[in-house]
Amino acid sequence: MNLQQFWFLLIGVLFTGYFVLEGFDFGVGMLMPILGKGSDTRRRVVLNTIGPVWDGNEVWLLTAGGAMFAAFPEWYASLFSGFYLALLLVLVALIVRVCAIEYRSKIDDARWRAWCDAAIGIGSWVPALAWGWVFANVVRGVPLNEKKHMAGSVWDLLGPYALLGGLATGLLFALHGAVFLVLKTGGEVRDDAAKTVRLLLAPTAVVVGVFGVWTQLAYGTGWTWIPLALAVIGLLLAGAASFAERDGWAFVGTAVTTAAATVLLFGSLYPNVLPSTISDMFNLTIDNASSTPYTLKVMSWAAVVVTPVVLGYQGWTYWVFRKRITVEQIPAPVGLPLEAVKD
Repeated sequence: MNLQQFWFLLIGVLFTGYFVLEGFDFGVGMLMPILGKGSDTRRRVVLNTIGPVWDGNEVWLLTAGGAMFAAFPEWYASLFSGFYLALLLVLVALIVRVCAIEYRSKIDDARWRAWCDAAIGIGSWVPALAWGWVFANVVRGVPLNEKKHMAGSVWDLLGPYALLGGLATGLLFALHGAVFLVLKTGGEVRDDAAKTVRLLLAPTAVVVGVFGVWTQLAYGTGWTWIPLALAVIGLLLAGAASFAERDGWAFVGTAVTTAAATVLLFGSLYPNVLPSTISDMFNLTIDNASSTPYTLKVMSWAAVVVTPVVLGYQGWTYWVFRKRITVEQIPAPVGLPLEAVKD
């Protein structure tokens, strides 16, 4: 394995970790208006499940973007300029979501919290849909010309395959978040989350399955049948475990599906990093889009030293905050009994 292959693999791992961890984060935010309906206390239960971990999950995206910039600057430049408006929308949505999570409890006003809850929902739905659309277009290819600029318009990026990719990640992240809420909550919130899981299972399986098979048949290679099969097995495991009330295994199932789907996309992309629909001569590959060998070598040593530390710290965080959260554990505002905390 040469350094270009190593860094393509590492960027794939970073995006896989991001989608697995931030995927349930997005799902929780997407479902918060539904599962938190009826009282502010329920919404606080839902939000508190990701409270200790959501910011750490976003670090995976920052690291993946930084690695792409340093290891494959041509890929970074063409991708972020070609998808400028879409990625700007994702960035704005993430900023709005972060601000809403951080400042929701700073003002004791029902209307303020309602606006923050709406911002959390929108800030979760937008990236959940947009990431699938972006990566589907990357795998399919874009109108990249000889100057490494995207020559087409936004309409070239709105094909059925790309739109299906956005719907697939949106549904998968919503299911992943619902399963996470079943695992992390108790009482009535958990019961409602379990019902949501059962409602989402069938449509998610259909959409993700169709998108996965389309990806494999159109862009996949021989070995990418393996992650496609693992994605299907993960969904089957999630469904069976949910009905058997084996919450941990259900979460493992949706995590496996999310990870396998990401591997399928990156595996279908390799050795390209951004194919051109104009001509194969204009494809960006791991060779013609990479940094110098010296840069990749220095980065590799830094990654070997720092990555285990980051993984260890984040794993410790999840272990410390592993217990379930219930409505009874949420303190009421001063002067109000718990049952009085209503909209």
